[in-house]
Amino acid sequence: MNCRSALIEAEGDIDKALEILKQHNLLQVEKKAKRITGQGLVESYVHAGGRIGVVIEVNCETDFVARTELFKELAHNLAMQVAALDPICVSKEQIPEGSDLDPQAASLLCQPYIRDTTLTVQDVVNEAITRTGENIKIRRFIRYEMGEEIK
Repeated sequence: MNCRSALIEAEGDIDKALEILKQHNLLQVEKKAKRITGQGLVESYVHAGGRIGVVIEVNCETDFVARTELFKELAHNLAMQVAALDPICVSKEQIPEGSDLDPQAASLLCQPYIRDTTLTVQDVVNEAITRTGENIKIRRFIRYEMGEEIK
């Protein structure tokens, strides 16, 4: 029904309708952002060869959503993202003030998504929020690499 309404509002212009849907989804994400995320899961990922490992905590509102394949796949893909691009923190707000770090490289949510570089990790999380109807937050992660000190 949302697609139909957007097409009517856009007077049949598909590109304009897609923009309307994106704006609608962003409003939904903003509404859910203040909800408490007390459930979720901890996902681990060990890269081929066993030289890099990641543990990530992804939270949602209910255990029902935490058990869905969509949520499990999101957590797994986020763990692979951390393994591949080695971010320093979850969000750009966590980058120390006065630091010369590039937010796009240092912040997980600002990084280009490894499976589709036209999207950021934040876009992927927002899409999952829209699909599940619940707030989703990445709480924390840790990445281990053979021979490196823990950050």
